[in-house]
Amino acid sequence: MNRLQDAVVYLNDPFNWTRPNGIVDLLVEHLRISGLAVLVALLIGVPVGALLGHTGRGGGFVVGLSNVSRAVPTLALLTLFAVTPIGFGPTATTIALAVFAIPPVLSNTHVGFRGVDRDVVEASRAMGMDGRQVLLRAELPLAVPMVMTGVRTAAVQVVATATLAALVAGGGLGQIITLGFRQQDYGAVLAGALVVAGLAVLTELALAVLSWAVTPGQRQLPWTRLRVRRRVQATSPL
Repeated sequence: MNRLQDAVVYLNDPFNWTRPNGIVDLLVEHLRISGLAVLVALLIGVPVGALLGHTGRGGGFVVGLSNVSRAVPTLALLTLFAVTPIGFGPTATTIALAVFAIPPVLSNTHVGFRGVDRDVVEASRAMGMDGRQVLLRAELPLAVPMVMTGVRTAAVQVVATATLAALVAGGGLGQIITLGFRQQDYGAVLAGALVVAGLAVLTELALAVLSWAVTPGQRQLPWTRLRVRRRVQATSPL
């Protein structure tokens, strides 16, 4: 309980937020590293997954690549980069996190495009659409929910895992945790963990709203649907 109180005291101290290399500066750095890694994963995973799902090929390749990539620990990649020209720092962290983020984006994109109703695809071709138009105008809107699921999964994983950046001079909120361990200030360690956990939750919520906004068709927020369902149940006869 004392450590939780120490963490609350640490987080309530404005100096810890506004000082140079404080929580605000580290938060910005953490978001920059995470955002760049997710962007790289999107630029690679979405086009490849969409193309393979559109053509119906490469399913085994996607599954195998995803399994192999998930089996490689991010910390092991960072250690490997240390003995290469990449070295330590934000670049090594961004590359390692991008490798970590590609599998969920790639696999969910592939599943989303592969799961589009073939009748829809055939109807689009019968209307005179070429392959590119079918991909972008028919399959993409229907695959968006699954694609966004992959993006959400990757983003939350990256935000949480980016704390490892502090171990290789990569910056981010992990510095609070590593410095706390170094100084045996476990209140600061817990405070850093709480900030990272809160950031991961906010990332999930923000991307859930974005997924709702970009999904075609009639849209309702989850809590709106729940309220409507309760109202129907209350007014329906037994």
